[in-house]
Amino acid sequence: MDSRPIGVFDSGMGGLTVLHECLVTLPHEDFVYLGDGARLPYGPRPLVEIRRFAAEIAGYLEQQGVKLIVAACNSATAAALPDLQQLLTVPVIGVLAPEAHAAVLATRNRRIGLLATEATVASGRYPELVRALDAGAEVVSIACPRLVPLIEADGAFGEEIAVAVREYAAPLKDAGVDTVILGCTHYPLIRPVLQRVFGRGVTLVFSAEETAREVAETLERKGIENADSREGAYRFLTTGDPGLFCEMGRRFLQLPIGSAEYVEVATLEAVA
Repeated sequence: MDSRPIGVFDSGMGGLTVLHECLVTLPHEDFVYLGDGARLPYGPRPLVEIRRFAAEIAGYLEQQGVKLIVAACNSATAAALPDLQQLLTVPVIGVLAPEAHAAVLATRNRRIGLLATEATVASGRYPELVRALDAGAEVVSIACPRLVPLIEADGAFGEEIAVAVREYAAPLKDAGVDTVILGCTHYPLIRPVLQRVFGRGVTLVFSAEETAREVAETLERKGIENADSREGAYRFLTTGDPGLFCEMGRRFLQLPIGSAEYVEVATLEAVA
């Protein structure tokens, strides 16, 4: 038995959609989530900068005594996962590989679309992962810079979201994709809008469940799972406004958030 918590991080609140699945899959484990609200969004930033932010946060979480880290941010996973796995002594799991695997299994015509942030698209990691599984699969990648700010804003399900989704979906529909990877942890919140635009004939892939299963399998394989007779706890850290994190975070987590602790960016930078 290993009672240390599992660390989860994201640029803001989108990773709470991944944390939700981890909490459901592993109700006996403790979790600590860090959202880097002060530096949100990561998507428009250069990959080298995102890599530095991810190293700071992951290093801080390791210092907090976590036993495993989930990079619940597609941009951070795309930019930094191999570096984090080399840098840290605890296992680090990202969200890209499970989605690529799920997309290859789901597609019927081997044409896969990707909606993601600019940084994730620029990294080229999704096409690499997909083609490693199926060299004949085609990936059409579309950067969606407007979606994250709209989803985090008030009235995120209004007409402006629908207009943006139709714009970003058009080239994928023209390409005849039958599967679309939702390559950002924010996007599941607008899944109904996306499904309406693409239609029921297109499979939308978001791998929070697969990521949670990978966490569970890693804990078991390494013998660091917690006792399954207990109920786990979870706590939240943010470099942004704790009140705003709690208010908006409930929408992403779909579970209560009582409070969030403030962490200065300088504290993270000092770790690196």
